[in-house]
Amino acid sequence: MAKRPGDIHPKPVRWVGSSKADLTGFPEEVRRRVGGALWDAQLGLRASYAKPLKGFGGAGVLEIVDDFDGDTYRAVYTVRLAGAVYVLHAFQKKSKRGIATPKAELDLIERRLKRAREDYEQWSRS
Repeated sequence: MAKRPGDIHPKPVRWVGSSKADLTGFPEEVRRRVGGALWDAQLGLRASYAKPLKGFGGAGVLEIVDDFDGDTYRAVYTVRLAGAVYVLHAFQKKSKRGIATPKAELDLIERRLKRAREDYEQWSRS
């Protein structure tokens, strides 16, 4: 049976660590773009500007990159946990050396992914 517009049930967004507060500090235009990509993820879609984050084994951890006014902003989320979209990190990229995500940021994302898994286990049981 085909889905009707009223049948859409977006997945909830769950925020890990300071990701929501960090995103709140982004310029409004960047927040809107990140919000659009997260809405797509809630609906089971992927925004064209959300790309798999290298080093996390496939398309389960995605990165939204937005350049605004000479600065680069990034938000990282996962759709690996079936019932929700977990926002793992939001930050302004400070390094001017290349486009690679700094190791300290990757380590933080890894820790928060582990916390998201733990949260998901508890949340899905309740």
